[in-house]
Amino acid sequence: MADFKLSATLRGHEDDVRSVAFPSHASVVSASRDFTVRVWAQQSSKPPVWDSTIKTHGKEFVNSLAIVPPSSEFPEGLIVSGGKDQIIDVRTPNKGLDDDADALLIGHGNNVCALDVSQDGKYIVSGSWDTEARLWQVGKWGDATLLPGHTASVWAVLAYDSNTIITGCADKQIRIYQISGTQVRSVQAPDVVRALCRLPPNHPSGAHFASAGNDAVIRLWTLGGKQVAELRGHENFIYSLGVLPNGGLVSAGEDRTVRIWENNTCVQTITHPAISVWTVAACAENGDIVTGASDKLIRIFTRDSERYASAVEIQQLNDDVKGSSIPQQTVGDINKDKLPGPEFLTQRSGTKEGQVQMVREVNGNISAYQWSTAANQWLNVGTVVDSAGSGGRKVSHNGKEYDYVFDVDIEDGKPPLKLAYNLNQNHYEAARKFIDDNELPVSYLDQVANFIIQNTQGATLGQSSAPGADPWGSESRYRPGDGNQVASRPAPPAASKIIPQKDYLPIASGNHKVIFKKLQEFNQALIDDGQKGISLNPSDVEQLSTTVNAVEKGNGKGVNLAGVDLLVKAATQWPAERRLPALDLLRLVLVFNEPTAYIVSPVQNFLTALLESGSFTEGSPPNNTMMAIRCLSNLLQTDKGRQLASTEFDKIHPLVSPFLTSPNRNLIIALTTLYINYAVLLTSENNADRALSLLDDLSKILTSATDSEAVYRALVATGTLLCLGPDFCEAGRDILQIGDAVKHAEQKVKEPRIKNVIAEIREKLQG
Repeated sequence: MADFKLSATLRGHEDDVRSVAFPSHASVVSASRDFTVRVWAQQSSKPPVWDSTIKTHGKEFVNSLAIVPPSSEFPEGLIVSGGKDQIIDVRTPNKGLDDDADALLIGHGNNVCALDVSQDGKYIVSGSWDTEARLWQVGKWGDATLLPGHTASVWAVLAYDSNTIITGCADKQIRIYQISGTQVRSVQAPDVVRALCRLPPNHPSGAHFASAGNDAVIRLWTLGGKQVAELRGHENFIYSLGVLPNGGLVSAGEDRTVRIWENNTCVQTITHPAISVWTVAACAENGDIVTGASDKLIRIFTRDSERYASAVEIQQLNDDVKGSSIPQQTVGDINKDKLPGPEFLTQRSGTKEGQVQMVREVNGNISAYQWSTAANQWLNVGTVVDSAGSGGRKVSHNGKEYDYVFDVDIEDGKPPLKLAYNLNQNHYEAARKFIDDNELPVSYLDQVANFIIQNTQGATLGQSSAPGADPWGSESRYRPGDGNQVASRPAPPAASKIIPQKDYLPIASGNHKVIFKKLQEFNQALIDDGQKGISLNPSDVEQLSTTVNAVEKGNGKGVNLAGVDLLVKAATQWPAERRLPALDLLRLVLVFNEPTAYIVSPVQNFLTALLESGSFTEGSPPNNTMMAIRCLSNLLQTDKGRQLASTEFDKIHPLVSPFLTSPNRNLIIALTTLYINYAVLLTSENNADRALSLLDDLSKILTSATDSEAVYRALVATGTLLCLGPDFCEAGRDILQIGDAVKHAEQKVKEPRIKNVIAEIREKLQG
């Protein structure tokens, strides 16, 4: 069967297109963050030309959309839309922008993020962030029937047939109801469910419906709750599913792609020049598909050559994809030195449709290439780029007082969005709320969090998490390099001085359950590989579960010490590619006095095992090295740990210093955090000899690092060491030329907090 190609690009929306419907071959309906719902009508078929009419224009984002089919009561059908204003708008397509809606359905207490209509047009089902799903009778518009039992945001709803409703939830449950509101069954999904779709009768798989969500896997289910297939290919959240007339599936997600699935296999990948493809729908009449994305555009694709766009338009889309920028946080850590060059593209074929390969170009750029089975070649789909992104008195915003209210420019030419932030908040929680409130792509999370970090001038960030369910469900992803595990920031006291830093900085936040789940998966993989000599048996896993639960509760005295031994074993003896979760849990343990005193004792010999484990060698996975350095940094949180860190300084220092110029952001931040903690320790010990060796290292970091957080931490460590006195400052100035390194940092990173700490360092150097 022919590939889908571009048929038309529909321009008109002024913000992300969050939902689309394709009710007929000549009609498309769309909803957007620009507060509007539009109806698009085809003006001509050769070439395909479409025009739009705005049907609603509210005051909040519109996120969900559904179409009631024509009936005797509503011959033209109905457009149903919902969003952040919590009201479901129902209106006939022929109504003008100023006309009243046919009905306004009121009952939800938060963003209406999901809508669907039964095939017979008799009822509407809705889902919301308020943890509720509701059923509404078409034409009666009275009270809704509540579908009970949800404990988190209801991201997906499916009016399966005249008597059956299916919901997908952020609590990782798929629930099946009768229209009376009675729950028939609940199915445990592996992760947050964001999308559902009905499969045609007698589907070859035997399944009745499909689901997808945060784990990037499409699953096919029977109404009895049996999973019959898994479709793998997406590389990030899946937001939307649709079904083709031939029974094939289409899916859209955070990896910028729409994928076409036939016989449970991905047969085509359509990459968009956007951050996210939010929505996809198929036309039952002709099999064309329509997509909506974060670049504000709607695109129609077809397999019929009669409906192809012009060759110029198709080439323009290809060029836009090739020229698009891919934020590095969406692809994870990249070791440029280990990437193949462009010769790879002619020497190796892909192994599956949509496979992505990073390539280091001749000019040093990192490009992403995607394998096309149909074209039998690698296609360039973009260039990987680094992320981009008040004081004293409280600032009022929406009736509340905040330490900061930032203006965040998300798009040129549009008013900035307001980001309110208090110093006692965790910067990742504040970033998540900002993303939720403004319906931004999840991939902006790191970018917004880093914006907060960079603009609070070194103020302390708390480690507590906000209560309640994360509506994005993003806490289920295990990404050990994420900034939400970065240490508390070095902070000035009430006075304006930043240096010397006096407190040891912990790296103590993390999702314990998700990390432990990953450790269990790796343990099972060891068992499956026949490596029972180093794997954990069921009683070991139970002991470790007790340990992790105690650590999560912040109860150092309740930590099962036998479980700590098991963590050390897994972190130092397991194969390198499976050590990361154990190292991650180990660094969380090391902030507590009792377990740290236990594992640093000479009998346990923990530090030697860690230092000799290979995590500090050139061939070690960078995340292992990063996490092992976080362990060393947290070792300085307790008295016993500091004693060992001081005693073994001459073993630790030569093992970590080779990583001073690492391009891995999380590794270099972990290293500069370790150096801050050592700076605090060495100034308390008045140990100038060791401090000089650290100062030499810090000058190299300041000369090479470009990340603002790494530079800031290196400067705080430098300034703290300079507080050892005039003689030490003289050595730093004359022998190590620390002033030149500081000048390098000042030229690279121009932020108020950088400027402030540099001013204090220069004051010390000029003594």
